[in-house]
Amino acid sequence: MGREHTNIEYRDVCFEYVKNVPVLKNINLRIKQGETVALVGNSGGGKTTIVNLLPRFYDIKSGSITIDGIDIRDYTLHSLRQNIAVVFQDNFLFSGTIRDNILLGNENATDDQINQAVKMAYLDEFIATLKDGLNTQIGERGILLSGGQKQRVAIARAFLKDAPIIILDEATSALDNKAEAIVQKAIDNLMQDKTVFVIAHRLSTVKNADKIAVINGGELVELGTHEDLMSIENGHYKTLYEMQFKKQETNA
Repeated sequence: MGREHTNIEYRDVCFEYVKNVPVLKNINLRIKQGETVALVGNSGGGKTTIVNLLPRFYDIKSGSITIDGIDIRDYTLHSLRQNIAVVFQDNFLFSGTIRDNILLGNENATDDQINQAVKMAYLDEFIATLKDGLNTQIGERGILLSGGQKQRVAIARAFLKDAPIIILDEATSALDNKAEAIVQKAIDNLMQDKTVFVIAHRLSTVKNADKIAVINGGELVELGTHEDLMSIENGHYKTLYEMQFKKQETNA
């Protein structure tokens, strides 16, 4: 699979973890290269499952997921996953140095590339305060780092990987406002010129997305821009917006 792709398509995708208990039902979604799709909806509705199917953390029950018209099962797992960078709320960090953890994105990266990734992830100031800099040991599962620092290490790793497709869970709920603001700036850098699937928790992400996919009870119930979806009387998105997102506008 090349570094470029033109579109990703979910066609009639059904999925279940437990036999005969459908988690996703007939999901149809098409994303063009460079687009951002924000997945919103009630928790437990299937948003995370949808994104986990793309790198084949799980395999679908029926339907198909294609990249450039080729079924993802026809790519090698290695080439598929080389083209997808994932930043989740709880990112895997191993005991070793900050440098080792960032290099997981690309083991052959040069010092210049590492430094650029660190800068883009807003880690440079923090690293400058450490006696051993990038060679600082972070302890088991990154115990010596704060939540925001862990997130930014994962973002630096994704920068280094430079994959054309990014999957992002924007769950920054565990962070304080200052940490969240920095993580958000790093995420904004990461999203430039990429195709992005984001499980969106922030109003600005949702409003800026090319498409908003509203997932409810394992189904795609609405799809469109913020303006499109706000114009649907008693729509799912409109209700969600009134309940969840509107508060953020007043707090912003």
